Amino acid sequence: MKRIKAACITQTLHFLLKEDVSSDYAKKLVTEEVKKYKDSLNKNKTQYKILSEETLADGSVIIEIKKQYNTSPIGHYLD
Repeated sequence: MKRIKAACITQTLHFLLKEDVSSDYAKKLVTEEVKKYKDSLNKNKTQYKILSEETLADGSVIIEIKKQYNTSPIGHYLD
């Protein structure tokens, strides 16, 4: 029999600009989407650590994040 003692997942997320709206509005939407994503992690009580967050020249955002996998314990992964 096996049990998961600890589990995390590392993701690189790219929040892209919408193409059918003005540039300034698209950048605002990306900022709001990033905030909603972080808020949803907190609301769902998902433990996470943002390893890097970069805003590119076009206004899109890339986030590298290590987060709790499902409801598994995180062990030492976020230390």
